[in-house]
Amino acid sequence: MKEIIIIAVMVAAGIAATAITERTPAPDAERAPVSNIYWSDGDSGRLDGQPFRLANVDSPETGGVGAIGGARCEEEREIGYDAKEFIVELTRNADVQIARSYGADRYGREVVDLNVNGQSLARIGLNAGHYRPWPHDGQRALARKPDWCGSLGIEVAEAG
Repeated sequence: MKEIIIIAVMVAAGIAATAITERTPAPDAERAPVSNIYWSDGDSGRLDGQPFRLANVDSPETGGVGAIGGARCEEEREIGYDAKEFIVELTRNADVQIARSYGADRYGREVVDLNVNGQSLARIGLNAGHYRPWPHDGQRALARKPDWCGSLGIEVAEAG
């Protein structure tokens, strides 16, 4: 009997842990093609005029060094423009579909998974080195934002 109770507790704990760590998406969007896509940077922009951000990935920032939400070093900005160019070309004249929507982030952008010609855009960008994993649970990041400057061997002095 003791073994059954221990197993039941372990199963319940596993279910609870899974529920906590899995991100529950909003109902899948209709997989209708996106007719107009604009990229602000490598991982966000507008889909048919509505702001969006790709789920669970990060690309280098293209904003000014030191600006709020901008790059942490000039080199990050440079590779950010490379990432944006890659994504713009990849999605130009492609069949782009919203594979899954997770709802809005704190900035009001729809957080989505996109497919390009039937393949995961996040996976393509990760494989090409333009994205890094940045898992989230709803609006809560489960890991630190990737440090693009540090991975380039560039030290950035923290403000303060």
